Amino acid sequence: MATRPILRFPDPRLRQPAAAVTAFDAGLRALAEDLRDTMRAAPGIGITAPHIGVMLRMVVLELTPGAVRFYANPRLVEVSAERLRHTEGSVSMPGVTEEVERHARVRVAYHDLDGAAREEEAEGLLAVCHQHEIDQLDGIFWIDRLSRLKRERLLKRHDRQRKSSASLMDKSGRL
Repeated sequence: MATRPILRFPDPRLRQPAAAVTAFDAGLRALAEDLRDTMRAAPGIGITAPHIGVMLRMVVLELTPGAVRFYANPRLVEVSAERLRHTEGSVSMPGVTEEVERHARVRVAYHDLDGAAREEEAEGLLAVCHQHEIDQLDGIFWIDRLSRLKRERLLKRHDRQRKSSASLMDKSGRL
């Protein structure tokens, strides 16, 4: 379909909760396809509708090339006590990553693109991705899960990286 512009941190819309999907129609399917194409172009393994400025609870994941998963209105219904640490980042904040602690296993309730209610159990990377993207839908940006010190260091790295990219663009007229 189409690749859409991705909101960049610190756009305030990245901190707003998304509204529930209520229409399971051709418009939702088109949004899902646009999200898939935008995520692949970023590149990334997960994206939400708020990442492109559409404030709906829609997530697309592709942990394995060609195995795209669509989730409307996902929510955690069960989490394990066991935790794990995994390196995370965001299509809205490219080029910086940090380890985040999450639940090792989760159960997610969601609707498919036809509106059918479903549940899925996930562990490892898939569990991390569900938690990361559901946080985004709730207006919690991934860096909010870091300690203050780690967040401040990451923001400094991000700022330096943005300034460096802007400087390169100024000198050449393109990136």
